[in-house]
Amino acid sequence: MKLDAIELRRIDVRLVSPFRTSFGVEQERDVLLVRAITPDAEGWGECVAMSEPLYSSEYVDGAHHVIREFLLPRIFARPEVTAGEVATILGPVRGHPMAKAAVEMAILDAELRARGVSFAEHLGAVREAVDCGVSVGIHDEISPLLATVENHLAEGYRRIKLKIEPGRDVAPVRAVRERFGDILLQVDANAAYTLADARHLAKLDAFDLLLIEQPLPEEDVRGHAELAKIVRTPICLDESITSARAAADAIALGACSIINIKAGRVGGYLEARSVHDVCAANGIPVWCGGMLETGLGRAANVALAALPNFTLPGDTSASDRYYSRDITQPFVLDDGRLRVPSGPGLGVSPIPDVLEEATTSVELQRP
Repeated sequence: MKLDAIELRRIDVRLVSPFRTSFGVEQERDVLLVRAITPDAEGWGECVAMSEPLYSSEYVDGAHHVIREFLLPRIFARPEVTAGEVATILGPVRGHPMAKAAVEMAILDAELRARGVSFAEHLGAVREAVDCGVSVGIHDEISPLLATVENHLAEGYRRIKLKIEPGRDVAPVRAVRERFGDILLQVDANAAYTLADARHLAKLDAFDLLLIEQPLPEEDVRGHAELAKIVRTPICLDESITSARAAADAIALGACSIINIKAGRVGGYLEARSVHDVCAANGIPVWCGGMLETGLGRAANVALAALPNFTLPGDTSASDRYYSRDITQPFVLDDGRLRVPSGPGLGVSPIPDVLEEATTSVELQRP
């Protein structure tokens, strides 16, 4: 596929409410969009890096710089490029998986739109709709937390995930379990604990959780294996899983029994499919994590979550969970599920006037 140009567009989208995790509070997203322009179609990619390097070492200004200065010159050096070649072409640039994932996503979207093939079909989806969970940020008080969870359950979400941190873990989990009974419930620590907290984390075993996500630092895979010997709650890895190889290593070490797959974290949706395949081969169930994506990233995530080994509800929430007005037609919850887009490529596109209103800058890069 020949590339005529790549557009780098920054947009600013405000969340409907602040979202708090163990590494900070987000109230709005500064999003980098990548648009691949070809003679036959255009495709969209979304970079999921945060404004600050808190979830990972990547941040949106850095991703923008890396794409413009280091990734696009390598892409443009080829007379033609396919999405399947992007990871190899960009391989000499160390790290920066979220930046690479955004470029690959845009090229893959353009390629699939030109062929009339959907993301879901290309990745190997087996479902027309996916079960949806919702992620609930840290609350200072129990009462508003219970009200938030109650609202999400009334909306139809099939699983609740509570963000936790030291000092705000056992009590809120106990309160939610006691108030709402036998709901699907899990927690996410975002690497806020150490192995020294193992006995404390074992207190969560009393609440019959689906899993505890990334309790220890991302590089401490061995520590997670030790923790798994102490707690009964299944350990799920998120930040530690940076590739299919990392997933295979973590599984071999006994560091996890469940894996959260985020395409941006592993370098793209094609590598995310490989992580899925490694986990399936080893009997490890997976689910699709979220990074507060707009409708573009949400469309790709829903397609990914329709693969056969995604057997747990993911963080593929409806658009109105995060945004009062999405940049695409909104994803709407239907009986706790989202439909998988079936149109070519992502199956969704930005609404021109909404996109323009949210745009803060545009750069057009040509070969």
